[in-house]
This record gives sequence, C-alpha cells and structure tokens, in this order.
Amino acid sequence: MNIQSIPAIKGLLIDLDGTMYQGTRPVEGADQLIRFLKSSNIAYRFVTNNSSATPEDVAARLNGMGIPAEPQDVCTSGQAAAVYIAERQPGASVFVIGMKGLRQALLDSGLQLTDERPDYVVQGIDRQFTYDLLARAVRHIREGAPYILTNPDLLVPSTDGLVPGAGSISAMLRAASGTEPIVIGKPSSILMDYALKQIGLSAQDTWVVGDNLATDIAAGKASGCGTMLVLTGLTTRDNYDGYARAAGCEPDRIYETLDALTEEIAAMLELNKTV
Repeated sequence: MNIQSIPAIKGLLIDLDGTMYQGTRPVEGADQLIRFLKSSNIAYRFVTNNSSATPEDVAARLNGMGIPAEPQDVCTSGQAAAVYIAERQPGASVFVIGMKGLRQALLDSGLQLTDERPDYVVQGIDRQFTYDLLARAVRHIREGAPYILTNPDLLVPSTDGLVPGAGSISAMLRAASGTEPIVIGKPSSILMDYALKQIGLSAQDTWVVGDNLATDIAAGKASGCGTMLVLTGLTTRDNYDGYARAAGCEPDRIYETLDALTEEIAAMLELNKTV
C-alpha cells in the first residue's frame, strides 16, 4: 500500500448498509473501525439514504450489533431534506409522503406538516403508501409546490429480500406530475454537504467510505471528498468493472475489508507523526 499518496484524513463519512452491517449482522471489523476512530480523534458521521428511521433508531440498531453509536453521529436523508427546505423557507408548510424519521426531521427543523396547499412536497419511502397519497402529491406538485425526494433508491433490503424503495414511489410521482424532483440523498452532493457541515470539516479533509459505487462513491466525488470503496457489501472484485462502468466513476482507494481500511488509516497517522 502507498500510504504516502493519501492526504491527511481528518474525518470520514461512513455508509451503513453493506459497509457497517448486512441486514442484521455487523460487517467484520465495523466495531473496531469506529473504536479506532474515536481513540484517534478522527471525526466521523454515519451517512444514510434511509429516511424512515430517526437518528435515535439508527444509533440503537448499531449499538445492538456492537457498533458504538450516538444519535448525533447519524446523518439521514430525511434530516438533510428538512434542513434544505428550512434554509430556503423557514417555517414552510410541507406535504409529506414518508415515515417517522422523515416526519420527525421536518418537525425538528421548524416546518409545518399539512395536507392542503403546501409550500413543498417531500417524499421518501412510505410502507403505507396509497393511491390517495399519490393523487394528492401530484396535484400539489402540478399546482407549483417544489418536489423534494429524500433518495432515489429503487430497491432497499428487507428481511424478505429487496423491496421497492423511495425511488420506485418517485417514478410514479414523476410520471404523473411531469416534474423531476430535487434529490437530497446519495448520489446527490446535498446529503454529503449536510454531513460535512455537521462534522465541521471541509471536503478536502474528509473521505467517504462505502460499498456502492453508484451512490456512496458517486456522492463523494460530487461533494469533492476523497473516496474509499470497501468490498464488504454490494461491490465485489467480480462485479467491480460492471458497476464502475454503470456508475461512471471509480474510487480513490479500494479495500477488501474494514480491517484493511483501519490498518491503512493507522499507518497514515504514524507516518504523519514522523513528518
């Protein structure tokens, strides 16, 4: 490994599914990585496209797998969507298609939830989605409400395998309204920029860690961060070339395991001590 080619790492933005865990199982080395970052005073955030869960929910899930986490360590697409709106129109009214995590994030940012004449339509994954919600959202968008999409994931993992995600619901809204949404989550840079503000670092000092070229790595590139692909989830050596072509981007570094990533960061820190 050529650690001299790695600029100083002050912070990491870390993906969750496929990077920290797979389903209900932690990825090997996930707990050691987080403990190492803590002991080395390297700032980090868990960055997830999942808008259905609150930061408290995410932290509880991680802790349940033995991965240390606090709610303030978590950045969700729901939080980023709420802040995006609140910065542009404080106290705006919002028609929401989404679950607890998204609704709570909107309220926490001082936004008002409404069914009639909203300033914005915000949509994430919604497991109670109905035709009536679709019809009302389309009407509001066609009447001029900007359409905000938490994340474009067409499929998401569940205990029953892959199921439709926020992007699948969005396909209906886009087709019926004739409007393209403002996308908040990966591969958009908006979620990453939100996380960078939370971590208090510049993109030049921060690296994105993830297992998905089309979301994690593409978002890191879009935000100007360094990118580290771990072959712990979606991407493997066997499928790498196809995914790289489809994503239109490649990572700055590739690691077989989280342990290898931890070892390289540790070596980089030791090298900096001697410079």
